[in-house]
Amino acid sequence: MRYQAILFDIGGVVVDSPLHTIARYEREHGIPEGFLNRVVRETGPTGAWSRMERGELDAAQFCAQFDGECTERGHLLPAAAVLDRIALENKPRPAMMEALRRLRAHGLVTAALTNNWKNDGQAADRHGLRPLFDHFIESSVVGLRKPDPAIYRLAFAQIGASPDRIVFLDDIGANLKAARELGVTTIKVIDAPQALRELGEHVGIELL
Repeated sequence: MRYQAILFDIGGVVVDSPLHTIARYEREHGIPEGFLNRVVRETGPTGAWSRMERGELDAAQFCAQFDGECTERGHLLPAAAVLDRIALENKPRPAMMEALRRLRAHGLVTAALTNNWKNDGQAADRHGLRPLFDHFIESSVVGLRKPDPAIYRLAFAQIGASPDRIVFLDDIGANLKAARELGVTTIKVIDAPQALRELGEHVGIELL
């Protein structure tokens, strides 16, 4: 088999997408579509969202900084309400969980590579996700976040596989582009059935 390891994003891949939750929240509260993502892009690596995902801010510090960044741009979400909605609404995708079991049963290494924030790991444990992975790499623990190439190189080292022997699933184009540039085979996740069909073709395993 060509591939040795499968690398999974969590939100938007193994569990429901937080982007969908954020979009619903914006619609419900009359906030322009894509506003939160625009704030994240404009504030960049020093912004609250990036700092939270690198583990530099706890929840209270994040909310204070991010609320300020949003207010400066004309809208208050507020951050605490959005995080609560994400925690409430985002559930594991059964098809992905079954696919993880099948991949491991066929001898493939499974690894998570997730941009998250402190205490996200507790939520993952509560959903029973961690036992499905041989490695669980969290941005808030390692102090790096996708699409920084350094976090992918860290993942390669932890997994013990070269980039050309890894398939990576993510729902965000920038994260996939960074991985492809390092030699990883990538799959953009639109929904679970589509992604698992593509992955199954790559590894020669029926995953649906």
